[in-house]
Amino acid sequence: MKDKDFRSGFIAIIGRPNVGKSTLVNRLVGEKVAIVSPKPQTTRSRLMGIVNLPNAQLVLLDTPGIHKARTKLGQFMMDSVDNALSGIDALFIMLDASSIKEQDKKIIQQYESLNVPIFLLINKTDTVHPTALLPVIDTFSSLKLKAILPISAKTGEGLDKLIELIIPFMPIGPKYFPDDMLTDQPERVLIAELIREKTLLYLKEEVPHGIGVEINKIENTSDTFSKIQATIYCEKDSHKKIIIGAGGGMIKKIGSEARKDIETLLGHQAHLELWVKVRENWKNSVADLKTLGYTEG
Repeated sequence: MKDKDFRSGFIAIIGRPNVGKSTLVNRLVGEKVAIVSPKPQTTRSRLMGIVNLPNAQLVLLDTPGIHKARTKLGQFMMDSVDNALSGIDALFIMLDASSIKEQDKKIIQQYESLNVPIFLLINKTDTVHPTALLPVIDTFSSLKLKAILPISAKTGEGLDKLIELIIPFMPIGPKYFPDDMLTDQPERVLIAELIREKTLLYLKEEVPHGIGVEINKIENTSDTFSKIQATIYCEKDSHKKIIIGAGGGMIKKIGSEARKDIETLLGHQAHLELWVKVRENWKNSVADLKTLGYTEG
């Protein structure tokens, strides 16, 4: 293919919490570059996923779910959304086909003024009957959108069509990143996120949103083995007890499951040591947010 036929561009993905943005990024990239869980506000910062195609390179910008910020962490998350919209070539707005809300329409109207093509992706079509999609599409058909596309990020339904539709809207130009680069996230950030993902999966509802993970040390003892030390921060002593669990059972489970994904990421064996510490109200502490990596730039 001649260079003049190659297209590359940046696409931000926005929507309410838990509509499937990270699942879409992982599916299109073909590797797990963003953690996922059934709990809302899993994604806390802007994350880049790179899709390499024969005729194009799509740089996807996964963002936190749009919500009303009530803490400094929440404000950081919403700032991450705004920052992701700078310099983009297209915008994907996602919604959950099984849970359409008035806020979805407000989000679209809020970003209609952006001078980029906007695609509305109705996700989780695998959870509803096809006939239920018709009134949903009709609801949004009068808005300023290039396309309304039913998809399932989980099963892959509709994603080939999405790729086909979006490529012509990307600028003609060279690749921004090499073929072997799938994300801009440093290794230690990915490891911290994998640990946090397991806390989201296994802990009670009130605990995960008050958790942050700091990687204290990564020691590569050889090309085939790494030692990793990390601290899980929580906001209350009661939460610490839940994270540790009876006889240390929960922290062992979190560590064991996280280690499996970390070894997949690294491509070799790893030993993971986890500690739990209490930092009250860390979500409103600028210093703590910085320590845990929640700062722009």
